[in-house]
Amino acid sequence: MLSRLSFRLNRGLPLFAVAFALALPLHAQEQPAGDDAGVEKRGRITPFNGAVLPEGMTPNKADEKSGGSQGKTPADGAAPSAGVGVFDRMGAELPALPAEKPFAGKVDDAYGAFQRGYYLTAMDLALPRAQLGDPAAQTLIAEILQQGLGVVRNPQQAAFWYGQAAEKGDPAAMFKYALILMDGRYAKRDRKKSEDLMKQAADLGNGSAQFNYGQTLVADNPGPKGLKLAMPYYEKSAEQGIADAQYALSQILVNVDGIDEGKRARAREWLIRAARAGFDTAQLDIAIWMIEGIAGERNLEDGFGWMRRAAEGGNVVAQNRLSHLYVNAIGTRPNPVEAAKWYVLSRRAGLKDDALEDFYLGLNEEQQKQALSAANKYRRS
Repeated sequence: MLSRLSFRLNRGLPLFAVAFALALPLHAQEQPAGDDAGVEKRGRITPFNGAVLPEGMTPNKADEKSGGSQGKTPADGAAPSAGVGVFDRMGAELPALPAEKPFAGKVDDAYGAFQRGYYLTAMDLALPRAQLGDPAAQTLIAEILQQGLGVVRNPQQAAFWYGQAAEKGDPAAMFKYALILMDGRYAKRDRKKSEDLMKQAADLGNGSAQFNYGQTLVADNPGPKGLKLAMPYYEKSAEQGIADAQYALSQILVNVDGIDEGKRARAREWLIRAARAGFDTAQLDIAIWMIEGIAGERNLEDGFGWMRRAAEGGNVVAQNRLSHLYVNAIGTRPNPVEAAKWYVLSRRAGLKDDALEDFYLGLNEEQQKQALSAANKYRRS
């Protein structure tokens, strides 16, 4: 079993926002285990579905009995249809699209050029507007200079334009300039102004600012108090697709006491969303949650799949844990060569595991050679 092989592993998380939370007791949410639990219910496709019936169709007795045609013969004497297949419907005329609403706003030619990759054109179009005080144009100029898009990268000039746009209330510029003020390389370091701008940008709906301001709240208020203060900002950021916020939120929902149970029930959903975004630590954690039944039912096969995905992406802890899954046939069939391969990779990265070392030494010479060969051919996906 996993517990025998120390499946749980104390590890540092990339987000200091949840470092404290992991030291708190888990609150795994048990799901009802009825016969239909977790089974997706699919609606039956009825015979007609509003499509025009092909000529010459013969009735289908099973459909008549099931009520698909109400068991009645139409007034014109035609037999009920046996159903229209997807290929029969492919040529059907689709309903007309709704009329497109005319765009009444002002077209931003500079941003359009930027989106198409015409960075010098975007710069030429945006610069006169930026000099006249247009915050959107100022932010665009700053982005081009910051990233060196079509021009020599110039972070100092970018900082100037971010500062100008931030003063005029552009949320994206506020966020970027807050980071610049906190860093202190291209503008005088000012922590208070940085935090004020970050909060303003967060309150104006910038997802990255919402996450970072949540981090600030956690840093300034250690323990559960800071996590609860940060949680509303993490929620807003998570809704906008920020994977770091989705991960942090999932950890708070599971580990902190006094959380609304309706929100706590979404912990696994947020973690899966972070995992799907490519966050390897989230992939590792959702694998563990599914295998151990944390915040939901156990699902060994899906847990194995997430563990393998994190391992293939280069997460060393996941490579070690995947080896354990192969050894113990958890979510997969036993495969000593694959188990040894992933152990070798994690050992090379510096992760020691006495149990897996004993397993590896117990393999025969041919299995060890195959595992080493597979490890040598491994490339991060």
